[in-house]
Amino acid sequence: MRSTRWLWRTVGTGAALATLLCLFGFGYAVNQIMFPKPAASDAAGEAPPAATEKPKEDVWEAKPKIQIVALGDSLTAGTGDLTGKGYVGQTRDLLEKQLGKPVYVYNNFAIPGFRTADVLKDWDAKKDIDKSLANADLVLLTIGGNDLFEGGQGIFTNTDTGEGFNPKAAAERIPGAIKRLGDIFDRIAKANPKARVLYVGLYHPFLDLDTNRAGVAVVEQWNTAAFELANRHPNFVVIPTYDLFELNLNKYLYSDHFHPNQDGYLRIAERVVEALK
Repeated sequence: MRSTRWLWRTVGTGAALATLLCLFGFGYAVNQIMFPKPAASDAAGEAPPAATEKPKEDVWEAKPKIQIVALGDSLTAGTGDLTGKGYVGQTRDLLEKQLGKPVYVYNNFAIPGFRTADVLKDWDAKKDIDKSLANADLVLLTIGGNDLFEGGQGIFTNTDTGEGFNPKAAAERIPGAIKRLGDIFDRIAKANPKARVLYVGLYHPFLDLDTNRAGVAVVEQWNTAAFELANRHPNFVVIPTYDLFELNLNKYLYSDHFHPNQDGYLRIAERVVEALK
Protein backbone atom coordinates (compact mmCIF):
# COMPACT_ATOMS: atom_id res chain seq x y z
CA MET A 1 0.00 0.00 0.00
CA ARG A 2 2.75 2.39 0.96
CA SER A 3 4.57 1.56 -2.28
CA THR A 4 1.43 2.22 -4.35
CA ARG A 5 0.65 5.48 -2.56
CA TRP A 6 4.22 6.71 -3.18
CA LEU A 7 3.90 5.85 -6.85
CA TRP A 8 0.67 7.79 -7.31
CA ARG A 9 2.09 10.73 -5.37
CA THR A 10 5.10 10.82 -7.67
CA VAL A 11 2.93 10.62 -10.80
CA GLY A 12 0.65 13.37 -9.51
CA THR A 13 3.57 15.65 -8.72
CA GLY A 14 5.05 15.11 -12.19
CA ALA A 15 1.73 15.81 -13.83
CA ALA A 16 1.34 19.04 -11.86
CA LEU A 17 4.82 20.20 -12.82
CA ALA A 18 4.17 19.39 -16.49
CA THR A 19 0.92 21.36 -16.35
CA LEU A 20 2.71 24.37 -14.83
CA LEU A 21 5.41 24.17 -17.51
CA CYS A 22 2.80 24.12 -20.27
CA LEU A 23 0.99 27.10 -18.75
CA PHE A 24 4.28 29.04 -18.52
CA GLY A 25 5.13 28.27 -22.15
CA PHE A 26 1.67 29.27 -23.31
CA GLY A 27 1.86 32.56 -21.41
CA TYR A 28 5.32 33.31 -22.81
CA ALA A 29 4.12 32.67 -26.37
CA VAL A 30 1.11 34.93 -25.95
CA ASN A 31 3.35 37.67 -24.55
CA GLN A 32 5.69 37.43 -27.57
CA ILE A 33 2.79 37.64 -29.98
CA MET A 34 1.09 40.58 -28.30
CA PHE A 35 4.28 42.47 -27.37
CA PRO A 36 6.98 41.46 -29.87
CA LYS A 37 10.53 42.73 -29.40
CA PRO A 38 12.53 44.07 -32.37
CA ALA A 39 14.82 41.51 -33.92
CA ALA A 40 18.52 41.99 -33.39
CA SER A 41 20.78 42.71 -36.34
CA ASP A 42 22.94 39.79 -37.40
CA ALA A 43 25.93 42.06 -37.95
CA ALA A 44 26.12 44.22 -34.84
CA GLY A 45 23.45 42.92 -32.47
CA GLU A 46 21.41 46.08 -32.95
CA ALA A 47 17.94 46.68 -34.34
CA PRO A 48 17.99 47.76 -38.02
CA PRO A 49 17.60 51.51 -38.56
CA ALA A 50 14.10 52.76 -39.30
CA ALA A 51 13.36 53.76 -42.90
CA THR A 52 14.05 57.43 -43.53
CA GLU A 53 10.87 59.34 -44.32
CA LYS A 54 10.83 62.21 -46.79
CA PRO A 55 10.51 65.62 -45.18
CA LYS A 56 6.91 66.73 -45.30
CA GLU A 57 7.72 69.73 -47.48
CA ASP A 58 9.18 67.43 -50.18
CA VAL A 59 6.09 65.26 -50.48
CA TRP A 60 3.93 66.33 -53.44
CA GLU A 61 0.66 65.47 -51.69
CA ALA A 62 1.62 67.50 -48.60
CA LYS A 63 2.13 70.76 -50.48
CA PRO A 64 -0.69 73.28 -49.86
CA LYS A 65 -0.44 74.50 -53.45
CA ILE A 66 1.44 73.68 -56.65
CA GLN A 67 3.30 76.34 -58.64
CA ILE A 68 4.14 75.78 -62.32
CA VAL A 69 6.92 77.52 -64.24
CA ALA A 70 7.03 76.99 -68.01
CA LEU A 71 9.83 77.51 -70.53
CA GLY A 72 10.28 76.99 -74.24
CA ASP A 73 8.74 77.73 -77.59
CA SER A 74 5.32 78.24 -79.16
CA LEU A 75 3.96 74.91 -77.86
CA THR A 76 4.50 76.01 -74.28
CA ALA A 77 3.11 79.42 -75.22
CA GLY A 78 -0.05 77.67 -76.49
CA THR A 79 0.00 78.76 -80.14
CA GLY A 80 -2.88 77.08 -81.97
CA ASP A 81 -5.21 76.86 -78.97
CA LEU A 82 -7.87 79.53 -79.49
CA THR A 83 -8.69 79.46 -75.77
CA GLY A 84 -5.12 80.56 -75.03
CA LYS A 85 -4.54 77.81 -72.48
CA GLY A 86 -2.33 75.43 -74.42
CA TYR A 87 -1.07 72.34 -72.68
CA VAL A 88 0.29 74.40 -69.77
CA GLY A 89 -3.10 75.90 -68.90
CA GLN A 90 -4.91 72.61 -69.43
CA THR A 91 -2.36 70.83 -67.26
CA ARG A 92 -3.07 73.36 -64.54
CA ASP A 93 -6.81 72.68 -64.77
CA LEU A 94 -6.46 68.88 -64.76
CA LEU A 95 -3.89 68.86 -61.99
CA GLU A 96 -5.95 71.10 -59.74
CA LYS A 97 -8.93 68.79 -60.18
CA GLN A 98 -6.83 65.70 -59.53
CA LEU A 99 -5.06 67.02 -56.43
CA GLY A 100 -7.96 69.00 -54.98
CA LYS A 101 -5.72 71.97 -54.17
CA PRO A 102 -4.77 75.28 -55.84
CA VAL A 103 -2.44 75.01 -58.84
CA TYR A 104 -0.96 78.19 -60.30
CA VAL A 105 1.02 79.02 -63.43
CA TYR A 106 3.60 81.07 -61.55
CA ASN A 107 5.37 82.16 -64.75
CA ASN A 108 5.41 81.18 -68.42
CA PHE A 109 8.58 82.37 -70.16
CA ALA A 110 7.88 80.62 -73.49
CA ILE A 111 8.28 82.63 -76.68
CA PRO A 112 6.93 81.45 -80.08
CA GLY A 113 9.73 80.73 -82.53
CA PHE A 114 12.34 80.05 -79.86
CA ARG A 115 15.07 77.52 -80.47
CA THR A 116 17.42 76.04 -77.88
CA ALA A 117 19.91 78.89 -78.37
CA ASP A 118 17.16 81.47 -77.84
CA VAL A 119 16.14 79.95 -74.51
CA LEU A 120 19.71 80.15 -73.23
CA LYS A 121 20.15 83.71 -74.50
CA ASP A 122 16.86 84.81 -72.96
CA TRP A 123 17.82 83.13 -69.69
CA ASP A 124 21.05 85.16 -69.55
CA ALA A 125 19.07 88.37 -70.10
CA LYS A 126 16.34 87.68 -67.52
CA LYS A 127 17.40 87.26 -63.91
CA ASP A 128 13.84 86.45 -62.85
CA ILE A 129 13.94 83.06 -64.63
CA ASP A 130 16.22 81.59 -61.98
CA LYS A 131 14.16 83.19 -59.22
CA SER A 132 10.91 81.81 -60.63
CA LEU A 133 12.35 78.32 -61.05
CA ALA A 134 13.51 78.35 -57.43
CA ASN A 135 9.85 78.73 -56.41
CA ALA A 136 8.51 76.08 -58.81
CA ASP A 137 7.06 72.73 -57.84
CA LEU A 138 6.64 71.74 -61.48
CA VAL A 139 8.59 72.88 -64.54
CA LEU A 140 7.13 72.32 -68.01
CA LEU A 141 9.30 72.63 -71.11
CA THR A 142 9.07 72.26 -74.88
CA ILE A 143 11.98 73.15 -77.14
CA GLY A 144 13.69 71.67 -80.17
CA GLY A 145 10.94 71.63 -82.77
CA ASN A 146 12.16 74.84 -84.36
CA ASP A 147 15.75 73.58 -84.30
CA LEU A 148 14.74 70.55 -86.34
CA PHE A 149 11.90 71.80 -88.51
CA GLU A 150 12.76 75.52 -88.63
CA GLY A 151 9.13 76.30 -87.91
CA GLY A 152 8.15 74.48 -91.08
CA GLN A 153 9.60 77.24 -93.26
CA GLY A 154 11.10 75.77 -96.40
CA ILE A 155 12.13 72.49 -94.89
CA PHE A 156 10.16 70.59 -97.55
CA THR A 157 11.92 72.31 -100.40
CA ASN A 158 15.11 70.74 -101.69
CA THR A 159 15.56 72.05 -105.19
CA ASP A 160 18.89 70.26 -105.69
CA THR A 161 17.43 66.78 -105.39
CA GLY A 162 13.76 67.46 -106.02
CA GLU A 163 12.85 65.78 -102.71
CA GLY A 164 9.86 66.98 -100.76
CA PHE A 165 11.69 66.62 -97.47
CA ASN A 166 15.34 67.00 -96.58
CA PRO A 167 16.00 64.92 -93.44
CA LYS A 168 19.76 65.36 -93.75
CA ALA A 169 19.53 69.09 -93.05
CA ALA A 170 17.43 68.45 -89.93
CA ALA A 171 19.72 65.66 -88.72
CA GLU A 172 22.77 67.88 -89.08
CA ARG A 173 21.22 70.35 -86.65
CA ILE A 174 20.68 67.75 -83.93
CA PRO A 175 24.14 67.53 -82.27
CA GLY A 176 24.41 71.25 -81.54
CA ALA A 177 20.77 71.56 -80.48
CA ILE A 178 20.97 68.52 -78.18
CA LYS A 179 24.05 69.95 -76.50
CA ARG A 180 22.13 73.14 -75.83
CA LEU A 181 19.16 71.13 -74.55
CA GLY A 182 21.53 69.48 -72.09
CA ASP A 183 22.65 72.93 -70.95
CA ILE A 184 19.02 73.93 -70.41
CA PHE A 185 18.38 70.79 -68.36
CA ASP A 186 21.47 71.45 -66.25
CA ARG A 187 20.43 75.04 -65.59
CA ILE A 188 16.96 73.99 -64.49
CA ALA A 189 18.38 71.34 -62.16
CA LYS A 190 20.80 73.87 -60.67
CA ALA A 191 18.09 76.50 -60.17
CA ASN A 192 15.79 74.00 -58.42
CA PRO A 193 17.03 70.45 -57.75
CA LYS A 194 13.73 69.47 -56.07
CA ALA A 195 11.19 70.54 -58.70
CA ARG A 196 9.60 67.97 -60.99
CA VAL A 197 10.65 68.73 -64.56
CA LEU A 198 8.67 67.45 -67.54
CA TYR A 199 10.09 67.85 -71.01
CA VAL A 200 7.51 67.37 -73.76
CA GLY A 201 9.05 65.33 -76.58
CA LEU A 202 8.69 66.06 -80.28
CA TYR A 203 6.14 64.71 -82.75
CA HIS A 204 6.35 64.79 -86.54
CA PRO A 205 3.87 67.49 -87.63
CA PHE A 206 4.48 66.87 -91.35
CA LEU A 207 4.20 63.09 -91.33
CA ASP A 208 1.36 63.05 -93.85
CA LEU A 209 3.46 65.15 -96.24
CA ASP A 210 6.59 63.12 -95.63
CA THR A 211 5.78 60.38 -98.13
CA ASN A 212 9.02 58.46 -97.57
CA ARG A 213 8.75 58.90 -93.79
CA ALA A 214 12.30 60.22 -93.88
CA GLY A 215 11.65 62.56 -90.95
CA VAL A 216 10.59 59.74 -88.62
CA ALA A 217 14.18 58.69 -87.90
CA VAL A 218 15.16 62.31 -87.27
CA VAL A 219 12.43 62.83 -84.68
CA GLU A 220 13.23 59.48 -83.06
CA GLN A 221 16.90 60.44 -82.87
CA TRP A 222 16.01 63.68 -81.11
CA ASN A 223 13.63 62.07 -78.63
CA THR A 224 16.13 59.31 -77.80
CA ALA A 225 18.83 61.88 -77.10
CA ALA A 226 16.40 63.87 -74.92
CA PHE A 227 15.62 60.72 -72.89
CA GLU A 228 19.32 60.15 -72.32
CA LEU A 229 19.79 63.72 -71.10
CA ALA A 230 16.78 63.49 -68.78
CA ASN A 231 18.11 60.28 -67.24
CA ARG A 232 21.01 62.26 -65.79
CA HIS A 233 18.60 64.06 -63.47
CA PRO A 234 16.43 62.17 -60.93
CA ASN A 235 13.43 64.54 -61.19
CA PHE A 236 13.30 64.82 -65.00
CA VAL A 237 10.77 62.99 -67.17
CA VAL A 238 10.32 63.05 -70.94
CA ILE A 239 6.69 63.03 -72.07
CA PRO A 240 6.32 61.19 -75.40
CA THR A 241 3.89 62.77 -77.85
CA TYR A 242 4.72 61.14 -81.20
CA ASP A 243 1.96 58.55 -80.90
CA LEU A 244 -0.61 61.18 -79.91
CA PHE A 245 -0.48 62.78 -83.36
CA GLU A 246 0.86 60.04 -85.63
CA LEU A 247 -2.51 58.79 -86.87
CA ASN A 248 -4.59 61.90 -86.22
CA LEU A 249 -2.68 64.88 -87.59
CA ASN A 250 -5.71 66.55 -89.13
CA LYS A 251 -7.76 66.03 -85.99
CA TYR A 252 -5.26 67.33 -83.44
CA LEU A 253 -3.22 69.93 -85.36
CA TYR A 254 -4.08 73.59 -85.85
CA SER A 255 -4.69 74.99 -89.31
CA ASP A 256 -0.98 75.89 -89.67
CA HIS A 257 -0.24 72.14 -89.76
CA PHE A 258 2.49 72.60 -87.16
CA HIS A 259 1.03 73.42 -83.75
CA PRO A 260 -1.57 71.39 -81.83
CA ASN A 261 -5.11 72.68 -81.63
CA GLN A 262 -7.09 72.80 -78.38
CA ASP A 263 -7.80 69.05 -78.47
CA GLY A 264 -4.19 68.28 -79.32
CA TYR A 265 -2.95 70.29 -76.36
CA LEU A 266 -5.46 68.51 -74.15
CA ARG A 267 -3.98 65.16 -75.13
CA ILE A 268 -0.53 66.41 -74.14
CA ALA A 269 -1.87 67.79 -70.84
CA GLU A 270 -3.58 64.49 -70.02
CA ARG A 271 -0.31 62.63 -70.55
CA VAL A 272 1.58 65.15 -68.42
CA VAL A 273 -0.86 64.76 -65.53
CA GLU A 274 -0.79 60.98 -65.88
CA ALA A 275 3.00 61.07 -65.50
CA LEU A 276 2.65 63.05 -62.26
CA LYS A 277 0.48 60.46 -60.50
